[in-house]
This record gives sequence, structure tokens and C-alpha cells, in this order.
Amino acid sequence: MTTKKTLSCPRCGEELKSYRNPLPTADVIIELAGKGIVLIMRKNEPRGWAIPGGFVDYGESLEDAAIREAKEETGLDVALTGQLHTYSKPERDPRHHTITTVYTATASGTPVAADDAAAIGIFTESNLPSPLMFDHAEILADYFRLKKAPGNRF
Repeated sequence: MTTKKTLSCPRCGEELKSYRNPLPTADVIIELAGKGIVLIMRKNEPRGWAIPGGFVDYGESLEDAAIREAKEETGLDVALTGQLHTYSKPERDPRHHTITTVYTATASGTPVAADDAAAIGIFTESNLPSPLMFDHAEILADYFRLKKAPGNRF
């Protein structure tokens, strides 16, 4: 449901329509060969462990946003390997309604916490940290389930 709100122009008083729409984001599950996946500890509220990602800038593709956010938060240059899924539950982010498209990627090197990341870690399915933010536990469960599936695409 799109919420429509009417505003008035402060100069002329003409009514203007304003739409409140979900915000697009892109997240990226970064695989480091033989080591695990990279997660960040969020520097900003709400705090907790998360998949690197963030808001898509105006004029930017989802893919470019995922690559940019990965670089900004982890210092890694990633190569996207696939698109996992799009997650859109209105309550997935307590701050506002976001829709995220999650990508998988590979990278090499040593990740470094930067930008919105206070800390960084490399994890496997058996040692995921807690708490995982937003719906990232569901996203990672989907990722590990699909990764094990015969003929997986990642």
C-alpha cells in the first residue's frame, strides 16, 4: 500500500502530492575461499552483526550498490556471483520499510571494518554471531540451504 500525503508549497500554497515508498537496499554475502563469509558489526543503531550492504543511491544499479557497499564497509573488491533473493517484509527494518536484493560474491584479501562497520568477522554456518540484525538470520539460512542444494548456482 502506497501512502499518499498532501503537502502545501510554502511559497504559493499549491497542494503537492508526496509519496511514501519503500527504500531499496542491496546486501552482499561475501565468500572468502576456504574461510567463510564476511559479516560486519554495525557501527550505527540498531547495532549487531549484519551482512554488508546499504541504500541504493539515485542513478545507481542494485549490482553497483552491492559492490560499492561491500568496498565501503569491508575494503574488499568483490566479484558478484549471483542474486540470492529479494526480501521485502515491511517490518524487516525497524527504522523504515526497506526492500533488499541480496547478492553473493567472492573476494580475496583481508577484510577491514570501515564506513558503517565497527568490527568485521569471518564466519561459517556453524559459528554465526549473535544477534544478527534485521532478517539476516533468515537470509543466511536461505543462503546456506541453497548452497548445499544439488546444482546450486553460487
